[in-house]
Amino acid sequence: MLMSANESNTPSSTAGAARNAGNSAHSQGPVTLAIDIGGSGLKAMLLDPEGKPLSERERVDTPAVPTPKAVMAALDGLVKSLPGYDRVSVGFPGVTKKGVTYTSFNLHPDWMNFHFQEELEKRWRKPARVANDASVQGYGAIKGAGVEMIVTLGTGMGSALFTDGKLCPGLELGHHPWKKKTYEDYLGRRGIDKYGKKQWNKLLQEAIAQITNTFNWDYLYLGGGNTKKIEFDPPKNVKIVSNETGLLGGVALWRDQ
Repeated sequence: MLMSANESNTPSSTAGAARNAGNSAHSQGPVTLAIDIGGSGLKAMLLDPEGKPLSERERVDTPAVPTPKAVMAALDGLVKSLPGYDRVSVGFPGVTKKGVTYTSFNLHPDWMNFHFQEELEKRWRKPARVANDASVQGYGAIKGAGVEMIVTLGTGMGSALFTDGKLCPGLELGHHPWKKKTYEDYLGRRGIDKYGKKQWNKLLQEAIAQITNTFNWDYLYLGGGNTKKIEFDPPKNVKIVSNETGLLGGVALWRDQ
């Protein structure tokens, strides 16, 4: 079933706060604080209503023991240099539903069943929306026509699928069985460390061929920090996108208000 970002990620308890997000002192409209949570780094940027940057991208390292408490403390410090926002969008590396995080394979077990969106709204007194990080990056990359897919290559492996710009939520391709393990075991950071960059590139090409036959996408986007290790020319209709798209898609989480 295809769902809007709000249907898959926003609890009804925050609907009133979300509607009030447009009451901004900024004449151009509400300013979004976009946050991307990764296994190695936390990134943040201010965006205008069209999803264009209003600030430089700020980054701090992800805490060594990335519990919710530790990550929230790090985010508190990160956003001090980005004042004047009206609402918050977060990309989280795991399954999220209605603002609750259910999996966190590359962070900490304490994130399971954590009401992240609610905690952000209480802590920062701003309306917030939380979605899977690959979904947010996909929103920043897609054209909005046909079947489009994004695969993110970082500490783990993220994925999201869109049809005519609408997200099909909940896809976790990285943990799907492939070869003798899972896609993430081969293509995440563990795969690079174990197999080396040359073999990792070969495995990535094999994976692209496999998911092409599985999802029959019209466009495939490759994102994440490890795209810089790609040493082959991607096939037709496959595009490498910058890490910044993981933040630029944050405005899309508010399109339905």
